[in-house]
Amino acid sequence: MVKQVETVQEVAEFKVETPRLFSASHEEIARGLTTDIYFVKTKEILKGLAMEDTTVVAEIFGRRPGIFAGLAEAKVLLENLGLEVWSLQEGTPFEGKDVVMRIHGPYSKFGIYETAILGILASSSGWATAAHEAKTAADGRPVLCFGARHLHPAVAPVMERAAIIGGADGASCILGAKLAGLEPSGTVPHALFLIVGDTLEAAEAYHRFMPADSVRSMLVDTFKDEVEESLRLAASPKTGLESVRLDTPSERGGVTPGLIRELRAKLDLAGREEIRIFVSGGLDPDRIRLLAEAGADAFGVGSFISGASAIDMTMDIKEVNGQAVAKRGRIPGLTKAPRLERVL
Repeated sequence: MVKQVETVQEVAEFKVETPRLFSASHEEIARGLTTDIYFVKTKEILKGLAMEDTTVVAEIFGRRPGIFAGLAEAKVLLENLGLEVWSLQEGTPFEGKDVVMRIHGPYSKFGIYETAILGILASSSGWATAAHEAKTAADGRPVLCFGARHLHPAVAPVMERAAIIGGADGASCILGAKLAGLEPSGTVPHALFLIVGDTLEAAEAYHRFMPADSVRSMLVDTFKDEVEESLRLAASPKTGLESVRLDTPSERGGVTPGLIRELRAKLDLAGREEIRIFVSGGLDPDRIRLLAEAGADAFGVGSFISGASAIDMTMDIKEVNGQAVAKRGRIPGLTKAPRLERVL
């Protein structure tokens, strides 16, 4: 078990090694080095008063509705501390002010983790909620999370795992997908086509060199008209083409419903009804709905998920030594929360 920070003096003596990535390591988080300093001061004062073993019940609630995520990481911090923990399960919807987690035990065992736990639940639930909104807009069609490039690499896997909890069918980030029990999703970027110099040649190379279970989905907007390029790839038996991906940049108007309808019609006329249309690039729920109605079959969503606002989480102590308490403005005692399940 990692030793927690106990005193303000320990904080003063802690030195950061450089050069390093500025993200916190697992050990630093477990020690409590990502907490707000006032929780360390509280822990030290309670020890001085011989009150470090005071038993409390703390409740965590969200400020707005969402999809709950982050439990798995919170449990890592709270396990083996002799605590009782109840929680919603990941993927469960909640309303604003609903209790999403309850912790029962000596405050000095877990108080130092309040900052980290709230941050974990707030960010993960925000990302899961955005993914749920995208998936709902897709009306059953596949949605992949492509948001890793918009975040610091230390937290990108957390985001993509949360997106899958929220409803995304897959993620491009290797570690994010693996942490969610999936294999990463995605084929190749525009870079391959630009370096090879021809979309058809690159697509045929992909089919030749990539494993048989790697989906044959090719970008068709690098050099030529998207419909022309799609028909060119579909006509070649050397591509094994399963789907085409439209990622037309905003400088050219982005992917439009008209483009989707034209492409679908001409693929069908060419006898390639089975080839699906995958769309990515600046998608939000409104655009997903619009493009789905036009005939798009699947979506890659990036910044709408990765840039989602965290759902503010608050931790309140509601009992001290079995007595109902609360700060002003809150109701003393435990809140009714019948959906909570014992997780530790």
